[in-house]
Amino acid sequence: MTKVFIDGKEGTTGLQIYDRLGKRADIELLALSDEQRKDPAARKERINAADIVFLCLPDAAAVESVSLCENPQVKIIDASTAHRTAEGWAYGFPELSAAHRRKIEASKRVAVPGCHASGFVSLVYPLIAGGFVSPDYPFVCHSVTGYSGGGKKMIAEYEAEGRAIELDSPRQYALGQTHKHLPEMTKVCGLACEPIFDPIVSDYYSGMCVVVPLHARLMQKKAGVSALKSYFQEYYATQNFIEIAQEPGNYLAANTLAGTNRMRIVCTGNDERIVLASVFDNLGKGASGAAVQCMNIMLGLDERVSLG
Repeated sequence: MTKVFIDGKEGTTGLQIYDRLGKRADIELLALSDEQRKDPAARKERINAADIVFLCLPDAAAVESVSLCENPQVKIIDASTAHRTAEGWAYGFPELSAAHRRKIEASKRVAVPGCHASGFVSLVYPLIAGGFVSPDYPFVCHSVTGYSGGGKKMIAEYEAEGRAIELDSPRQYALGQTHKHLPEMTKVCGLACEPIFDPIVSDYYSGMCVVVPLHARLMQKKAGVSALKSYFQEYYATQNFIEIAQEPGNYLAANTLAGTNRMRIVCTGNDERIVLASVFDNLGKGASGAAVQCMNIMLGLDERVSLG
């Protein structure tokens, strides 16, 4: 029986992890009362009594929780931004390469990727690895997400009666190009500079579509839509949760994989202006699903356990 403690179970990601693990016979969930959950001594006791600890906390609190861990056997999976580019932490996207998967398997510290970043690296890391673009390619990324990605406060704002009329429209944010996912997008892919990043929140609960356009004339290895589609099919051929769309059609919805841990890669456009997209659930492969997938790998289990 694996003992699991979710530090920050009351947040959106924590609740989703709790729901995914709650019915598993191989998991014992360690809990805290409402009075104890902000007590460092109580949290420290649970952290050190667990086999696996999920951190679903703001960055500063996640760093504090790591400092409370004194048991060298405890494995920590951090869903915050705090450790995604930190030395000694595995980046929790096993499909990127065999080396990424091996590091997760062997590590006691794993950082779950950000939701927008998951879509970006799923497209750009293979492009760099395959030599199709150079690390100094001037990437632009557009990303549409449901409002659940903003956590409880944003969910309440969108679902309130008499809400502001602006919420009826898609809204661009992080306009100053300082989004917290940019450092991992840049470092994980080995880019020479940060991409221009255009995140957009829209009036639906969950689901995400991350888009990266390419100018074929700027690619160092020339390839059209068909060739890139074949490349991505081969690159992700052995992965359980990533598929390549055959015919995307005239519309590309962001919520088609909501409630799953799956990701769909789309290659479209034309051979001069190529459009790559990654569709998935910001709460699934972009958060709690990815966290549980990493836990399964760290425990030597089938990564698909309790994931759809």
